[in-house]
Amino acid sequence: MLSDALNTLICGDSCTELKKISADSVNLVYLDPPFFSQKEHELSSRTDGKVYSFDDKFSSKSEYLSFMSEILSEIKRILKTDGAVFLHCDRYASHNLRAVLDEIFGEENFQSEIIWSYKRWSNSKKGLLNAHQNIYFYSKSKNFKFNQFYTDYSPSTNIDQILQERARNSKGKSEYKKDSDGNVVLATEKKGVPLSDVWEIPFLNPKAKERCGYPTQKPVKLIQRIIELVTDENDLVLDPFCGSGTTCIAAKSLHRNYIGIDKNPDAITLSEKRLSDMVISESGVLSKGIESYIEKSSFENALLTLLNAIPVQRNKGIDGFIRNEKSLIPIKIQKDTETIDEAILSLENAVRGKDFPIKILIQTNETHTANLSERETDVKVVKYVDLQIKNLLKVV
Repeated sequence: MLSDALNTLICGDSCTELKKISADSVNLVYLDPPFFSQKEHELSSRTDGKVYSFDDKFSSKSEYLSFMSEILSEIKRILKTDGAVFLHCDRYASHNLRAVLDEIFGEENFQSEIIWSYKRWSNSKKGLLNAHQNIYFYSKSKNFKFNQFYTDYSPSTNIDQILQERARNSKGKSEYKKDSDGNVVLATEKKGVPLSDVWEIPFLNPKAKERCGYPTQKPVKLIQRIIELVTDENDLVLDPFCGSGTTCIAAKSLHRNYIGIDKNPDAITLSEKRLSDMVISESGVLSKGIESYIEKSSFENALLTLLNAIPVQRNKGIDGFIRNEKSLIPIKIQKDTETIDEAILSLENAVRGKDFPIKILIQTNETHTANLSERETDVKVVKYVDLQIKNLLKVV
């Protein structure tokens, strides 16, 4: 049986290969199967130009669901009693797949519908922007393995109410509980907020070292979280549509055993390479928090709001853009630490090679740099109102 061949990649039809795996032998199955998008997905690697593709076309919805039903039935067979399956899907057939999962695993074994939320920008369709995918979490039985994780409290949470016990007084009103000496009773240690079913994990950055050019590639960080939730070290993780090998990489990085199956020989070759290289991109948003990307001061934010400008973060030369009917206009606000000349140079460098009809610097102080203040520039300098008032007061 293939279950004895741990840490291996198999090139073959998923359903055929699943039938070769022993029953009750796998701890976790994660699958990112065809979504019934009715498209041919294709992408090329930016490193060597290799084109990777797979077909997500079926003759009908019933053919697709029959295919998925056979796959899921085999997955249930190979799962251990305390095992779990995580099925990744999106808007094309998620409602249909949920019904198939209920039928095969039982409605009582549905655990969660995880919403993977991410930021992606596109103006290619009429309607709401697609910014999430679904991951259905089912267990094989009620006795499933689960490792609880906790997240930080919301900034709006009243921490004092969490860290101190409360009790009802004689009038039924909740108040802080006190001991016989009148001291507030501290609550038992809290670990934080249990992990929710909405996961904000960034989509892979186009320049991420982890990105390999395979269509629909998912971040390793996403699969790592799933693996950590329902498995322990040395458990077996299986992916019957392993694609570029992300699940296997995530399993290997967490000291789990893995089996990856894919019918595309190019996918298997790519997976082998990635498993050898083990490149996993760190997410700044996950490690530092989204707040770490917000650099504007309250003054700068207020001024940009007043100008109805779109703020720009992490750009030394541009603080925002004003949109008019025909173009974008870059705006820079002079920093307290900058001379007017340094601010102009910074804006010029940021827009070099780009065609903007006008470039605006909002001047907040009058300090100049020697030998630069007389140079020519097409940057339009506008004095902030506070500076204008100060100049007026000088002549009174």
